[in-house]
Amino acid sequence: MSVETATPAADGDLLLLVTAYAERFPREAAAGLDELEAEQVVAALRPMDPDHLVSSWRHISSGQAAAVAPMLDDDVIKLLVTRIDRGDAARLLKPFEPERRERILNEVGGSVHREIDEILSFPPGTAGQLMQTGVIVLRHSASVEAAIRLLRQTPDYQPVSILVTDDEGRLTGRVQCKALLLADPAQQLSELTVGVPAALSPMDPQTTIAETFEKLHIGELPVIGPDGRPIGLVGNQAMIEAVRADATSAAQTMVGGSRDENALSTSLFAVRKRQPWLQINLLTAFLAASVVGVFENTIAQVTALAILLPVVAGQSGNAGAQALAVTMRGLALREIRVADWVRVTRKEVQAGLLNGIGIALTCGIGVLIWSGNPGLMLVIVVSMIISMVAAGTSGALVPIILARLKQDPAVASSIILTTVTDIVGFFSFLGIATLLFSMLV
Repeated sequence: MSVETATPAADGDLLLLVTAYAERFPREAAAGLDELEAEQVVAALRPMDPDHLVSSWRHISSGQAAAVAPMLDDDVIKLLVTRIDRGDAARLLKPFEPERRERILNEVGGSVHREIDEILSFPPGTAGQLMQTGVIVLRHSASVEAAIRLLRQTPDYQPVSILVTDDEGRLTGRVQCKALLLADPAQQLSELTVGVPAALSPMDPQTTIAETFEKLHIGELPVIGPDGRPIGLVGNQAMIEAVRADATSAAQTMVGGSRDENALSTSLFAVRKRQPWLQINLLTAFLAASVVGVFENTIAQVTALAILLPVVAGQSGNAGAQALAVTMRGLALREIRVADWVRVTRKEVQAGLLNGIGIALTCGIGVLIWSGNPGLMLVIVVSMIISMVAAGTSGALVPIILARLKQDPAVASSIILTTVTDIVGFFSFLGIATLLFSMLV
């Protein structure tokens, strides 16, 4: 039997094996699905019966889920939306095109539609969007036996604790699941209830949630509405995934990409999200080019300037990107605040000056050996120092200014930074060359 004829059969057998394994061991199978291509995951999920498909989906990683979901049929999405936690369903539907998302929710209808719409109405990155809504909540008068029975009825949900309320439904505390196992079945939950270290509002931002988790070192935090009733839980894992997603989306937005775009988004979606920033980048490129045009006569008479111009712009751009990355990280991790802008800027100016001197000396020696012109060496040394200082200053101030204006510091920061470093680099290099023109010819 040839290899060519054996391969399709082998692939089919592999998919059957994966499917059978997923039906018996959904958690372990999900780890295997994470290693497959998105198209292979879709092929493995398609023949599963609804119960096994939902069970496998609950354990699949958020990154793989985001890649696979847009490729699934609407019927599969509707099944998942109605069977998984409402918070997870909202996160599943959020990247979809608005028309498809609305069509699916309209077909699902009922309380599912209303609950998911409510979660999606919360701003991105808030507790309302990160919370899990399918939590176990019992009155303080309920028995331990009733709580254990309820836990057994929801095997896919494995909480650290269950929430306890008063007779009006307001949160009074929690009971650790470990305590339930050691208690007398006839005991009331009120005898085991301990206080909740902290509770979140649905509008609490991600930074507040992260700080609370870091301070308390707990696995989950309840989310309560204005009336004091619990409406969900934010787990530590959801918070970690949100921070990870923010880190990757920040990398996209820094270069004018969209937080909503992923690797499998359609071409038209990618164009619609990227085109505006590419147009802005083109405008800023012409702005930088106009600076070069001002010194056209100088460049025409000393052609070596045109050769060295990218060196100054490239070095200052890299220095600015380093300062930008450090400042962005400081803001994201709350190491610095907007009020610390003087200290941050002073540090980056000093670093830019020292780095500029080091780079300028190396570059100056190279230019002197290459051209044999001391005047050209002096021009690039002075302009390199000025450019590196300006780059460090810009890298620190751009994200801080955006944060002060209540804007996302990651939004196209690199485009703004590149414009500043190019203009300053071109102007300083060509301006000094014009002033020292007599030394160049």
